[in-house]
Amino acid sequence: MSVDVRPIAESELPEWLRALNTGFLTPAKVTDSDVAQRAKYGDLARLRGAFDTGTGRCVATLRSFAQELTVPGGAAIAADAISNVTVSPTHRRQGLLTRMLTAELAAATERGDVVSTLIAAEYPIYGRYGYGPAASISEWEIDVPRTGLDPRWSGPADGSRIEMVDEAEVRRVGPGLHERLRAATHGAVDRDTRWWNLATGLEEMSHRPYRDKFHAVYRTAAGEVAGLVAYTADDHWSDAKLPQNTVQVKQLIAVSPEAERALWRFLCSIDWVLKVRTGYRAPDDLVAQLLPDPRAARVVTASDFLWVRVLDVVRALRARTYAVPGVLVLDVADPTGPAAGRYRLDAGTGECTRTGEPADLRLDVAALGSLYLGDESAVRLGALGRVTEERAGALALADAVFRTARRPWCPDVF
Repeated sequence: MSVDVRPIAESELPEWLRALNTGFLTPAKVTDSDVAQRAKYGDLARLRGAFDTGTGRCVATLRSFAQELTVPGGAAIAADAISNVTVSPTHRRQGLLTRMLTAELAAATERGDVVSTLIAAEYPIYGRYGYGPAASISEWEIDVPRTGLDPRWSGPADGSRIEMVDEAEVRRVGPGLHERLRAATHGAVDRDTRWWNLATGLEEMSHRPYRDKFHAVYRTAAGEVAGLVAYTADDHWSDAKLPQNTVQVKQLIAVSPEAERALWRFLCSIDWVLKVRTGYRAPDDLVAQLLPDPRAARVVTASDFLWVRVLDVVRALRARTYAVPGVLVLDVADPTGPAAGRYRLDAGTGECTRTGEPADLRLDVAALGSLYLGDESAVRLGALGRVTEERAGALALADAVFRTARRPWCPDVF
């Protein structure tokens, strides 16, 4: 039997969602609400499916959507975000992902997207298509009694305050606050209305019902919202009837050091709570060092997270800023995509052009994606054989040029 790979028709949306649930091992039945929500928010032209011509069943899925990615220096670039990638277990190893993703990347290039992004569920897959791990995450578990914090703390003493709020208030203040965070955080991506609706229970998906959360905001002495936290708590008691609860942070946004310190202190001062799980943070997040005893926070997750695939090298390298001046000629290999070529980057001026000059470094487009947001070291990639130095000192210069003082962070799964 042959398999037809193409954008889906609106009438095929229920079948596409069934295949999506199959691929993600989610046996929930597709509801009318699920279909209506996808039709409302999804661009059908960017929902691709693979259809078995013998049975008519959808056997693979891929969705893309427009996204803005913040790069070092604060600029936002157009990204082709990839999500909902599945292949049914009956049709594995038949090249369906390659066919869908090749078509999608060609369409993204035609649209003028600068990069493509995704969160990789499995590490070995996406490097084959030119994606490189570009931003990592860590999660800490805080043992509250060991922190050294004063349990009698009752809030900030500088006139600022922390207030419990409801979901409507989160929808009112959250988007603007996140935009402030995104402007200052390379690796962060934009959030649409649907994101906030799902995060606050105004809408939900049948296979992922909304769970009520606690929400709190940090206000400065002048009344400005500078921080937001959403969290849940379990209900665990010891045999001696002592509360031993754990708080799980779902999101924590802070646009000032004062707000960040106060929100973590708030979470560690909630009665009955022995542990706080931080949720996914940047690997160099300050949370542990904010505690009198940093050893009270142990890393429980450390992983790659956001992957980047450069589509337009010139526009990508012009968009970001660089820590030091320097000139590098990069020879980029991209056998199946648009990024192949030799490029001259002047980090002092931010100018990037195609060139015929001799290469300083040779690398593939996936390695360029890993370097792009400043998280990876060119010297490390050289030692791994992923970047080849053609001019002595070029790897060290690339390290100085591309690396950033703080590591990139993407707060969102998509």
